[in-house]
Amino acid sequence: MKIKKLLFSAEKQVRSLFRNLRLNLEFHRMINPVIIIGAKGLGKASLDIFLSNEVEVFAFLDEDESLHGSLIAEVSILGAPDDDGFLKLIGKKCDAFVAVDDAKQRDKWIKLLNDRRKVMPTNAIHRNTSLPAQLELGHGNFINAGVVIGAGVKLGNHNLIHAGSILDFEVQIGDGVQIGAGCTLGSGVEVGDGAVIGTGSVIMPGVKIGKKAQVGPGSLVIGAVGDKELVFGSPAKKVEH
Repeated sequence: MKIKKLLFSAEKQVRSLFRNLRLNLEFHRMINPVIIIGAKGLGKASLDIFLSNEVEVFAFLDEDESLHGSLIAEVSILGAPDDDGFLKLIGKKCDAFVAVDDAKQRDKWIKLLNDRRKVMPTNAIHRNTSLPAQLELGHGNFINAGVVIGAGVKLGNHNLIHAGSILDFEVQIGDGVQIGAGCTLGSGVEVGDGAVIGTGSVIMPGVKIGKKAQVGPGSLVIGAVGDKELVFGSPAKKVEH
């Protein structure tokens, strides 16, 4: 009887290992080259992510005309994202990723891709990321090096999760959320659409962060944060703005 239990346990571990391996291969394998929209800081970080996965970055597009014709690590900045001559390159054989910090600008370029190319941005997930076998993942997410994601996490679309952050099991992230470097989100935390969590913040297990809420850098959040509220401090308190 003990032998059967041991064999059953070993079989479960092997299955889990292979599920995790398949998931990582799916996220990291090279299929199509990518065009990155946005050639500033986030664009450069995205380039590093794709190169870490041996994904070819075909070009950058950026609305800043002063950047057109220049290079980033031998990758050309061709022109503006709304230039049909460049935009038509994006489709079945070339993916796109929107690497823009400003939420309104990011939404603008995502809508452009949806409306004019009928595509959703691909995910940019660094090779040095810990991913679980149980993960619900949307489109257009930026997940940088050293991020650890627990089992049962749900990630929506177009989120920015910066280096070294930890999302414990069953965390739920909406759309367009920004999580600064080195943050820790305890188990069961829920973060609403468009919320911003500042660098180095800690969100205690089970806490709910409302839509478009802001958590100041280095904060310790022990209670719920309402929609559009700004909190800061340790423990975090509401700040009028």
